[in-house]
Amino acid sequence: MTEKGWMDWLRVSGPRTVTVPCVLEIERTADSFHAHAVPEGIVLRPGDRVVVHGAPDRLDFGERLVLRSHATVTRAGPLERLRTRFASFFELAELYHVGFEPKEAS
Repeated sequence: MTEKGWMDWLRVSGPRTVTVPCVLEIERTADSFHAHAVPEGIVLRPGDRVVVHGAPDRLDFGERLVLRSHATVTRAGPLERLRTRFASFFELAELYHVGFEPKEAS
């Protein structure tokens, strides 16, 4: 493939931005402290980036909030997707390494 052909392929397959509806669930209680954002109508792939719009910047202790919002998803290009998949294997191996280390003698 010529240099121009490679550049065209990377440009066509490169990052692409899509805005989709999103369900946002935030909880800050004694039982749980979490935030989940679930984009609707799109399958997320390795390397994709998600920015949630309209999320509150503060939630008081004891509150739980579920709201509908929208999110901007930036699709990863083929090189970023490949890099993310490759890096994930090392991250997983690091978890295995930490999880099976012997305890130190007290």
